[in-house]
Amino acid sequence: MEIPADATAAHNAARSGLKQRVLTAMVLVPLLLACMFLLPATGWQVLACLPIVLAAGEWARLAGYRKASCVAFIATILASCLAFVVAFSSARFSAAAEGLSGLLLVLALMFWAIAAPLWLYRGWRMAQPLLLGAVGWMVLVPAWLAAAFLQRSPWLLLAMLLAVWIADTAAYFAGRRFGRRKLAPQISPGKTWEGVIGAFVAVLIYGFAVSFVLQPSATFNDRLVTMIFVCALTVLGMVGDLFESWIKRGAGVKDSGSLLPGHGGVLDRIDSLTAALPFAALYFLPVLR
Repeated sequence: MEIPADATAAHNAARSGLKQRVLTAMVLVPLLLACMFLLPATGWQVLACLPIVLAAGEWARLAGYRKASCVAFIATILASCLAFVVAFSSARFSAAAEGLSGLLLVLALMFWAIAAPLWLYRGWRMAQPLLLGAVGWMVLVPAWLAAAFLQRSPWLLLAMLLAVWIADTAAYFAGRRFGRRKLAPQISPGKTWEGVIGAFVAVLIYGFAVSFVLQPSATFNDRLVTMIFVCALTVLGMVGDLFESWIKRGAGVKDSGSLLPGHGGVLDRIDSLTAALPFAALYFLPVLR
């Protein structure tokens, strides 16, 4: 049977895109790990501003900001993060910064658990620049805060990143191999329920394995809590992914940018993390302080 030319082209394009993804990851992941484990807290916090600022620029373009508004939005995001960097390192303001950070993480969790799903369910299309700016701030700054807190235990941050990445990767490959039923065709036509199932299977296996490595003598209830936690983390990651897809659809673009070959923009790579990391940081906050 002869394979149609368009199917062959699509297959080749998919293979090329996957190759670019892998090559980009091979460059970025070692750099990320080195920074996570080798930099002191303040150094990590400053460096983590870079992807957040790049993502802010992409969000501003998705929101349709003109140059001046784009610069103002990026400056606001950067100033917010740097203000926390200064406060965390100050004996006078560190306690207040810790308290404010906890509040922001709670607000971020409420946004991702309640507001964002409702936004997607209702299919809201927001065109007001100030509202989109406020939402962008809530998406990006708490994610930076979460990364700052979790890096106090680099192995914990790595475990959380792996949970989200494993879910994303499993959803991608399970969707490609078995995908039939669309998850949210009006938001992201490529996502399927089969991909969702693949993500949960993979992350449950990961969570179970990690619980045995980190807590070999844990009780059944402890392992059950771990399984519930990684599932909640996966759900939030999917919400973050779908929410950014909806914002991109409103802007009429496929990717938030083109900075990362095979991956699109920075926002495309951290969309799941922006929703999942605040929950993870809030969950582990008592042991991180």
